[in-house]
Amino acid sequence: MDATRLYLIRHGQVTGHEKKRYNGQANVPLTIEGQEQIDRVCEVLRCQQVHAIYTSDLDRCVYGAEQFAGMAGLKATPDKRLREMHCGAWQGKVWEELQDEFPEEWQARLRDIVHYRLPGGESFFDAALRVRPVVQTLLRRHAGQKVVLFGHGGVNRIVLLDALGAPLDCAFAIDQGYACLNIIDYFADGRCRVRLMNGLWDCGVSLDDRRAKR
Repeated sequence: MDATRLYLIRHGQVTGHEKKRYNGQANVPLTIEGQEQIDRVCEVLRCQQVHAIYTSDLDRCVYGAEQFAGMAGLKATPDKRLREMHCGAWQGKVWEELQDEFPEEWQARLRDIVHYRLPGGESFFDAALRVRPVVQTLLRRHAGQKVVLFGHGGVNRIVLLDALGAPLDCAFAIDQGYACLNIIDYFADGRCRVRLMNGLWDCGVSLDDRRAKR
């Protein structure tokens, strides 16, 4: 194929998901359901001839990367620069706590979702500056090939917005569900085409059937 195809996957459901929470770079584990969500996505991608696998080095992403690497006969490459936005003092806190403890800062972030830097952490713009060079490098390295990247909600939005030519302040116009799959084609002339966004796939695959094949 002429295009470089990126399969961009968000990690599965994490512990504490019941409440809206800033996990950031905290190393929260997947739930059992989260593992099964990722297992289904890996099964869907099993038939693709993938050339490389990259991932955030946080466990919730590494799980999927290692699962798929085992299927594809490849080695996953973790990179800490692909971590979620660093939430500083907000990390691990639910939204209700933040509105009580940081009312002025909370409103400041709502006013400028891109450039407001969380106390002791990053802004969304900071995260984009960190993530973009990594993605650009892997796309050059694997020109014309198929690449899988296991990332986070914020990281994935940065990649998708760049592919769409949209500004960062449109981040939350894009949904990224747990274990969603995005497919982006990058062409040599600089064009991009988003083939799939926030795909939540099951495809009738039985986990019991998959495990029986092992």
